[in-house]
Amino acid sequence: MSILFKNAKIITTEKGSMKVLENSYLGVDGKFIDYIGTQKPKKTYAEEIDMYDKILMPGIVNGHAHSAMNLLKGLGSDLPLQEWLENAVWPIEGKMRDQDFVSGMNMIILEMLASGTTSFSDMYFRPMITQKCIEESGIKADITRVLMGIGDDIDYATFPDRFESIEFHKNFDGAFDDRLHVDWCIHAEYTISEKIAAQWAEEIQKLGGRFHTHVSETKREHVGCIERHGKTPTKWLSDLGFFNLPSYAAHCVWCTDDDLRILKEKGVTIVHNPTSNMKLGSGFAPIQKALDMGINVSLGTDGSSSNNNVNMFEEMHLASIIHNGYTCDPTIMKPEAIIRMATLAGALEQGRKDTGTLEVGKKADIIAINTDAPHMVPDYDTLALVVYSAQASDVCMTMVDGKILYKNGEYLTMDRDKVFHDYMASHKYLSAFAK
Repeated sequence: MSILFKNAKIITTEKGSMKVLENSYLGVDGKFIDYIGTQKPKKTYAEEIDMYDKILMPGIVNGHAHSAMNLLKGLGSDLPLQEWLENAVWPIEGKMRDQDFVSGMNMIILEMLASGTTSFSDMYFRPMITQKCIEESGIKADITRVLMGIGDDIDYATFPDRFESIEFHKNFDGAFDDRLHVDWCIHAEYTISEKIAAQWAEEIQKLGGRFHTHVSETKREHVGCIERHGKTPTKWLSDLGFFNLPSYAAHCVWCTDDDLRILKEKGVTIVHNPTSNMKLGSGFAPIQKALDMGINVSLGTDGSSSNNNVNMFEEMHLASIIHNGYTCDPTIMKPEAIIRMATLAGALEQGRKDTGTLEVGKKADIIAINTDAPHMVPDYDTLALVVYSAQASDVCMTMVDGKILYKNGEYLTMDRDKVFHDYMASHKYLSAFAK
């Protein structure tokens, strides 16, 4: 299938910098972009779609999420992280059934597709069950089976988290024409014993792949690790060997300058989650310092119960303003840097070098933003318009690998009514356990 988008405003990339083309054309042949230009191509396409009053930009990558936690949305609001996890989240997560993980995952994919997310990095349970949601919806994802285990009495050889992770990786890494990547994980330093963590680090280095974890999300976590091990979470993870794999670390709010140097040296991506960090009162991550050091910084929403949505336009907007306010410097976070964090940086985090920008030869992961709305005019600076003015509801098309999955409120690969029905059944079941 080939499609030519015409009369569009296109955010493309040339020599590493973003450039906006007016009244232009973008051609898609199969899974790839095969033309971008201001003149209509000579090639004939099977379908032409008029994109007048639309902005075409790269698909957004949600760099850190916990999919089915949307079923726990609203639980324990206004609690600090540790109390929120221990008293509100973990008790109900223990009651979740296979069908609850599936209904939660499908609902989050509906929300992501409607808001321009074409790929996401997920850390949660039951991935052997939820992988089918990725297959059927057409979205891309890097998924991990989260590892948690406290206590030296755990038998590593029969540790269920380890077994499920390896089986999932063996069966599904690269599945669905490489739309699904299976990565390795530990939840965090404070939720796993050092003995288990050391054995896991040694094993996954031999297996190869990518590594996903939480790092220094709160002051309590950061200081507690120093008290337990005499080193920060970043140093602890690095010394165990986890960062010898391509890695991405969520939050990094309390990382020190020495921590940032380790992350830079090891090539670790920092996933910035501004809404979650602000909502939970975790603090301001040293994002500008990380960017100045050349660290790859992506954007994520965290789980829907600590956000409470997966709206990456909110993350872009918040990331663009909180650091300016914190530093009293309005030049700190520029729109181009923010868009890069939400697109290319996330693609690099996932090891997807064939996407993240709109360029000929790249995968056709494309979204369209409607500008025919009062808050989207005038347009003096298209990049600033996307970051400061655009809303998730302005997304009118989401394409992954050259296939349109969402268009003008309609889901082309998912049954919206069935997803809602199943989700509400799960919610009814779980609400009985809510405090």
